[in-house]
Amino acid sequence: MTPSHDVAVYVGRFQPFHNGHLALLRHALSVAPQVILVIGSAHQARTPKNPFSWQERAEMVRLTLTPEERERVGFLPVRDYYDESRWVKAVHAGVEAMGGGNTKSVALVGHYKDATSEYLRAFSSWTVISVDRVPAADGTHLRDALFSSAADAIEPTLAALTDQAPASTLAFIRAWVSLPFFAALAEEWAQLRKYRAEWASAPYPPVFVTVDAVVKCAGRVLLIQRGRAPGRGLWAVPGGFIEQRETAYQSCLRELKEETHLTLLDLTMRHSLVEAAVFDHPDRSLRGRTITHAHYFDLGDRELPEVQADDDAQAVEWVPVEKLSALEDRFHDDHFHMLDHFLGLTKT
Repeated sequence: MTPSHDVAVYVGRFQPFHNGHLALLRHALSVAPQVILVIGSAHQARTPKNPFSWQERAEMVRLTLTPEERERVGFLPVRDYYDESRWVKAVHAGVEAMGGGNTKSVALVGHYKDATSEYLRAFSSWTVISVDRVPAADGTHLRDALFSSAADAIEPTLAALTDQAPASTLAFIRAWVSLPFFAALAEEWAQLRKYRAEWASAPYPPVFVTVDAVVKCAGRVLLIQRGRAPGRGLWAVPGGFIEQRETAYQSCLRELKEETHLTLLDLTMRHSLVEAAVFDHPDRSLRGRTITHAHYFDLGDRELPEVQADDDAQAVEWVPVEKLSALEDRFHDDHFHMLDHFLGLTKT
């Protein structure tokens, strides 16, 4: 096919890169001399849903390409902002920068699968090229097969996936499972499956309601390290599930006290409350549909209150605000973006 656009853009998570992705990439290469792969869910902590870093996913893609094709493909990692307008703005800015001003005609290559494909309609100045989906390839199935296998018995699993992913991807995974974090991810995958199975008999899909506390004091933010799965060992703001006889505010203060032993007068906390916001993106939590009510408290420049980890927290720490961005890939769920909302940590 003769190239008909300056740049082709292909958006995906590529967790992992499979034959369906490869088919779309080949089509993108046929319509433009330059292809920009937007790697979504970048800069996140490893989870069973997002086990591979964006650099690892880029390498999987490179391994499938010829040397000439590698020269034509660039990689644009974009974080999940859980805010479509910010995400679209970041993609636009990244493509413009990588295109070097040669972006008068941009093709957006993809396919309409379900609600997760609605982003294709958000780029009105680009030409959407819809390509039929390869039915045998599915990232969720590949990850489930991977994490249901023990690391020392991975070969039969990989052999069964030869019709779904390039040989180079399977070779990459073969080496990747020997890394130390595979066992922890497999354990978390099993726990999440058990958690969902416990709710499978509910008459309606459950919607969970939680609360979170963002507490700032003297240029620092109060964070915990989670002591339980999901997200064991990851940073998070204190929080938990709302109680039936509590308001969201009351549950927030209770969870804050249970996990950190932060004990200040109720009047002090009320005067320190700056904002409350709802975070309700359908994909914000691996446990299922979870809506959280986050409360932002600014205690000013007073001396840091004493804290002590307890309940679901294995550690608690007052972390300087300027160090939060460097910890982005060590945060549970969307907690970094929660902090970004209140504290303005990212530029886009």
